Amino acid sequence: MRLQLGCRLSYSLPAPTPMILLLTVHHSRASDLERPDLLITSPSVPVESYRDGFGNWCNRLLAPQGDFEVSTEGIVRDSGDPDPVDWTAEQHAVETLPTDVLTFLLPSRYCETDLLTNFAWSRFGNGPVGWGRVQAVCDFVHDHVRFGYEHSRATRTAAETLNEGVGVCRDFAHLAVALCRCLNIPAKYCTGYVSDINQQPPHGPNDFAGWMEVYLGGRWWVFDPRNNRPTYGRVLIAQGRDAADVPLTHSFGFHELRDFRVWIDRAEATG
Repeated sequence: MRLQLGCRLSYSLPAPTPMILLLTVHHSRASDLERPDLLITSPSVPVESYRDGFGNWCNRLLAPQGDFEVSTEGIVRDSGDPDPVDWTAEQHAVETLPTDVLTFLLPSRYCETDLLTNFAWSRFGNGPVGWGRVQAVCDFVHDHVRFGYEHSRATRTAAETLNEGVGVCRDFAHLAVALCRCLNIPAKYCTGYVSDINQQPPHGPNDFAGWMEVYLGGRWWVFDPRNNRPTYGRVLIAQGRDAADVPLTHSFGFHELRDFRVWIDRAEATG
């Protein structure tokens, strides 16, 4: 299937402000892009693109004083299949993991494994291993945390999510990532688009979503503790240790976000 996706963010800036934006589709989906979702600015300013240490596409610019808008819009081809599942995928012993995977076992800004290790092993240590253990973590997080945009807080950590029992999708992902790392399962934080295709209405407004990837059986697999169900039309933008590595917008100065819109849906058939 073909997916039309994009976003539009409008800012008010009291002074010229440097920004780094992570809003374009991840390079791993580049070959699926029928129409690239290039970053457009209004007013037009020079944009420098580069890859960060995690391989994410970043756009660097100097936003002018006053009203400023950034947007993307593209079309991506998708298999139409849900997130893959393999209950036979095995957990690796730490000493056998590839070196470049070890980073995703370590504590990070929002995933404090040192505070959660005892809880993780007491809750999940006697249960299944491999895929079953990760799914048990996702089931727990999905049931334990109450979703609501009114609960959004940019500084909430995994340990705080466990204690407070509320959050948005990034909080679900941070808690699941941290618990998996405590259990010696490498886990990445991911952000991107998730469609409502094949989901029962009513559908909420589109937004960027947070989920995780875990390393089992020699590869990375998607798990989504917020939705915890087969999901169609998932398109990755960026991934890192946690949300601190992949902010959609990083501004080096004050900005006021005036408008924020995200969309992803089936594209109309071409003639």
